[in-house]
Amino acid sequence: MTDIVVLGSTNMDLVAYVEKAPQRGETVTGREFRTIPGGKGANQAIAAARAGGAVSVIGAVGNDAFGSRLRSCLETSGVDTGHLRTTEGPSGTAHIVVDDEGGNAIVVVPGANGTVDHLLPGDESLIASAGSLLLQLEIPLAAVVAGARAARAHGVRTILTPAPARPLPPDLLDATDLLLPNEHEAAALTGLTDPRQAATALLERVPEVVVTLGAAGSLYAARGAEPLTVPAPRVTAVDSTGAGDTFAGALAVALGEGRPVREALEWAAAAASLSVQRPGASASMPHRSEIEARYAS
Repeated sequence: MTDIVVLGSTNMDLVAYVEKAPQRGETVTGREFRTIPGGKGANQAIAAARAGGAVSVIGAVGNDAFGSRLRSCLETSGVDTGHLRTTEGPSGTAHIVVDDEGGNAIVVVPGANGTVDHLLPGDESLIASAGSLLLQLEIPLAAVVAGARAARAHGVRTILTPAPARPLPPDLLDATDLLLPNEHEAAALTGLTDPRQAATALLERVPEVVVTLGAAGSLYAARGAEPLTVPAPRVTAVDSTGAGDTFAGALAVALGEGRPVREALEWAAAAASLSVQRPGASASMPHRSEIEARYAS
């Protein structure tokens, strides 16, 4: 199995399902409400574990009912939570509105995630034991940089999802092996709206880039190689929340298993296409047998 460490956020997603998302100052009636374990870190950990990886998570939950449920969900999904801290105060929450077209709008309240601003004793050793480290930007940047530096020092592949989009310091980019933005994040980082141009610009900062393009698939670019576009399976989306994290977790597993880049991207796209056909983030993430069946079809 591929050993993967995820350093990132753990949130409870508070999800309202509506026909059409409200505009500013508008009130709409929703048809359903769910509380679903999520957070980009937890989502990527669960996605990777269900895809067949041996996954550990570094992060924090609060000492509230959400924290207990979040920890339980990770463990039930096969994620090692030995490095998941419990802090005083509330767990992180994400307040999500999902419309009938599968689109979403999200407000994240960090809670316990805001306390993850450094590595604790033992965290670096855990990272050093992995094949890949998955990072996102929903915890303080200082911890993300520390994790990336630890991975680089021990020869561990670092995969960074730059979300929520923000300027990235040079020392983080210097320690990143694969940058995994969506097309909007790529544009925010480069000022270029064309994904291919954005990917080319990002290669000045990191060795490899995968720009996810939603229903259009993904674009891979690497220094010294021709860009590669991989389509996504055509499906009807119910809820796109967590699709990017599903892609990231599955991609880490596929690359860790030594699959060629095109195959790894196709396999990750198969996983993401399954997730968007189900409601929720972590609740929608497919198991390895489902991904294999979808990939083979």
